[in-house]
Amino acid sequence: MTEIAANTPALPSPAGGGGSGMRPASGLIALLRHTRYVLSENPVTAFAAGLFLLIVIAAAFGPFIVPYDPYASNTAMALKPPSAAHWFGTDQLGRDVFSRVIVATQLDFFIAIASVALVFLMGGLAGVAAGFYGGWTDRIVGRIADTIMAFPLFVLAMGIVAALGNTVQNIILATAIVNFPLYARIARAEANVRREAGFVMAARLSGNSDARIVLAQVLPNIMPIMVVQMSLTMGYAILNAAGLSFIGLGVRPPTAEWGIMVAEGAAFMVSGEWWIAFFPGAALMVAVFCFNLLGDGLRDIVDPQRRT
Repeated sequence: MTEIAANTPALPSPAGGGGSGMRPASGLIALLRHTRYVLSENPVTAFAAGLFLLIVIAAAFGPFIVPYDPYASNTAMALKPPSAAHWFGTDQLGRDVFSRVIVATQLDFFIAIASVALVFLMGGLAGVAAGFYGGWTDRIVGRIADTIMAFPLFVLAMGIVAALGNTVQNIILATAIVNFPLYARIARAEANVRREAGFVMAARLSGNSDARIVLAQVLPNIMPIMVVQMSLTMGYAILNAAGLSFIGLGVRPPTAEWGIMVAEGAAFMVSGEWWIAFFPGAALMVAVFCFNLLGDGLRDIVDPQRRT
């Protein structure tokens, strides 16, 4: 036995610096390669990704690239139609509509991102806990979701903003609350299916705590469907913010926001100044359209079962 042990070559340690250091990099390269494959094979997803990139650029650099100050009024140039000097025309105060549409992207995109992140933390984690633990946790989360669903969602958002005040923070909170049941139910259903899966049993037998299993095993496996839902909810968040602004419960004027601009331009539609409401409404439509198309592409990218 001593001679056999002496002649047996030593196995490389799994914790060795060379092999383990390459794994994250190789996984990232594989993900990027799969992303490029999905975009090249699906023109619709590539188109949505291009629109999303434009929205991000407009949100990040819009205030620095617009030709006019979006808040500077010039009554001598009021209600001018689209021209070479003002691509989207001017509004009733002589402000450049193109500059205001571009600058408004930053606020609407921020509302969408913040509300989706908040509702994922609230509804997603609560749903995962309800599906994994069951019992009283499941009953409490289920009753909260049922209570919210008992109200018309937009009316509930109106009530929350009217009670707390029409600020950006309260709009984000209201949007997250009305989307809570959707995230909680999806996460609960997915976690309930996976809590008895083989990889969860193996992690439990390895001595992992329930919290570690939920965060390291269950949550990453339900992320593909949650990412799709987050993309769709971003479109709804923008529509919700625009709707609240349209009825006077959203962001206050003169802040550049698509819903406010549509509301201000609606009064001038009958007199022929269509461009004041048309271009902010078109920007709103393009953003929602982009997020809806992007959802399916994101599922193809982040779902491990769809990688080849």
